Amino acid sequence: MCRLFGLHAGSPTTATFWLLDAPDSLAAQSRRNPDGTGIGCFDPDGRPLVAKEPIAAWHDTSFARSACTLTGRTFVAHVRYASTGALTRENTHPFALDGRLFAHNGVVGGLDRLDARLAELEAADLVRGQTDSERVFALVTAETRRHGGDLGAGLQAAVAWVGAELPVYALNLVLATPDELWALRYPDTHELWVLERPVPAADELQVRSVRISAHAPALAGRPAVVVATERMDDDPGWRLLGDGELLRVGPDLRCSVSRPFAAPVHPLRPADLGARAAASQHS
Repeated sequence: MCRLFGLHAGSPTTATFWLLDAPDSLAAQSRRNPDGTGIGCFDPDGRPLVAKEPIAAWHDTSFARSACTLTGRTFVAHVRYASTGALTRENTHPFALDGRLFAHNGVVGGLDRLDARLAELEAADLVRGQTDSERVFALVTAETRRHGGDLGAGLQAAVAWVGAELPVYALNLVLATPDELWALRYPDTHELWVLERPVPAADELQVRSVRISAHAPALAGRPAVVVATERMDDDPGWRLLGDGELLRVGPDLRCSVSRPFAAPVHPLRPADLGARAAASQHS
């Protein structure tokens, strides 16, 4: 299962990430290795900065195992287990469009219909790779443009269309702008958690999951909000997002939630997935 991570630090901070913190055991290697890792944030002028690499069993994993230190207000990290598309940099998360960063966890079908919808919206040229994830991000981008730059309206329009028109197994996402962080759990196939670290957050941020670790000493005594596919420490403040819950973390770190989406009209079951997609969805 792809791993998602999002961090909103409120103001610029330096954070260090490891996307494959510990070597796989031989047993794990014999089953499956990650297919790509990436981390992104924004420079002082609001331009996306992305470091990402495809990783296959024969590929050197030094990029993911080494520390990546970045400075920004918002961060997105992703470890990919491919369900669609080749193991290439173009198919590796996070994706960047219109000054935003996006990472996805799950499977969306009906890509020919999604391509047709993107063509209707004159957005087919936004897609460079083969993944369902990048196509969904292109649809969010196109709908945001159609709604005059209103990202919330664009997200709602795009996800509502996907839920009504396409087969959906899971559409969990993390989307960042230079001063906002958005997260969606849709439907409740996979978990997505949020941690609001209040003021004063006495300890520095140091969280670790199966695949992604983050360390931000500068966040000692400062608030922050973290989104992740699993609880990353024993803080009792972790909260599981609900089915269809859309979270927005604003520039002031205030969190607002809504549930604007109906259940998917064409839900996919594990038995409906192809062998590759089914393998990619294991926790």
